[in-house]
Amino acid sequence: MAMDKRTAIFPGSFDPFTLGHMDVLQSALNLFDRIYVAVGYNHLKRGFLSPQTRVRLINDAVRPLVDAGADIEVLSYTGLTVDLCREKGADFIVRGLRTTTDFELESVIAQANRKMSPGIVTVFIPASHAYSFISSTVVRDVIVNGGDAAPFLPSNIDINKYID
Repeated sequence: MAMDKRTAIFPGSFDPFTLGHMDVLQSALNLFDRIYVAVGYNHLKRGFLSPQTRVRLINDAVRPLVDAGADIEVLSYTGLTVDLCREKGADFIVRGLRTTTDFELESVIAQANRKMSPGIVTVFIPASHAYSFISSTVVRDVIVNGGDAAPFLPSNIDINKYID
């Protein structure tokens, strides 16, 4: 009898996808057989990059991992993450942590998700120290103000190709 694949959803706005996100994803690959990187968005809010552009950027960023055999699918969604988990057969939600403030916020969300869907477990993965200071907000600010965002992004990503 074959073992079921351990499937996780790694949700976020990923606006844009940074080295910190990549670091958490690579750690998650050690725990899960299949990971859906899920670009969540609220159609009432305008992001820096469109959801479709974020999906394209993340697909490009993770291509070396997929080419090496990682089972990663990038998609966009609206609504509750637990609903996406049920739709994709995922029993886990991966959340990256940079600070204790992240933990406090994510813990509340994880508890709410657990109440709605008791079978879905949130797994917290701390970002490596080298990336813990990187946030999408900081990267957007660097880009908008004409700075070089390359040190904060996966090496195969030229952000200028993705700016809408």
